[in-house]
Amino acid sequence: MSDPIRLAKRLAELIHCSRREAELYIAGDWVMVDGQVVDEPQFMVAEQKVELHPDATLVPVEPVTLLFHQPPDVEMNADAIKRLFCAETRAADDHSGIRLLKQHFLHLTQCTPLELHAGGMTVFTQDFRVTRKLTDDAATIEQEYVVQVAGELIADGLKLLNHGLSYNGKPLPPVKVSWQNETHLRFALKGVKPGQVAHMCKAVGLQVISMKRLRIGRVSMSKLPVGQWRYLMPYEKF
Repeated sequence: MSDPIRLAKRLAELIHCSRREAELYIAGDWVMVDGQVVDEPQFMVAEQKVELHPDATLVPVEPVTLLFHQPPDVEMNADAIKRLFCAETRAADDHSGIRLLKQHFLHLTQCTPLELHAGGMTVFTQDFRVTRKLTDDAATIEQEYVVQVAGELIADGLKLLNHGLSYNGKPLPPVKVSWQNETHLRFALKGVKPGQVAHMCKAVGLQVISMKRLRIGRVSMSKLPVGQWRYLMPYEKF
């Protein structure tokens, strides 16, 4: 029996490629050990059968961005959400054409997290350009929410929600607020701060029952089911 060696070294010997090329094949989920895909170059192999998929390419794994429909769960922090990312929770109508890789679930950064008790679209990315965009331009990127409310709206309350309220001692800029139906308001606002929407509603006699984020910038959650995720499409820009 031969001594165990790293999978990257075995693959390099097997197909006569460099160690770096072997690592790229492994990272791309192109390598199987006894019929099972292994994505760890340091995985130790001995007598197992090592195979390279016939369609394998040396294209490096590109960073991805995931959109997730977060349920309104008080315990749903970033680490808890990441544990939900798997093949089974990928939305059936994800039309991105991106081949799912285990590497896509590593080194994800959550951008513009939802506030406590809110649900809806949240963003996890490996792409520093997306992180920078959603961080640096947070004050100018519009977010859209549907907010379920209860209570009696004061006179001119809707007008005040659109413009005329303050938060933390500072006047709020104009926002777009309208009734979606008898119990739900639709908010479109930029630079939203934690607790701002609930404060605005309370100021006009309303209590927030639930909040759902539908859109960040030009990217919409659309019909993404609760608890499922999809890849950001190549043409989608925040």
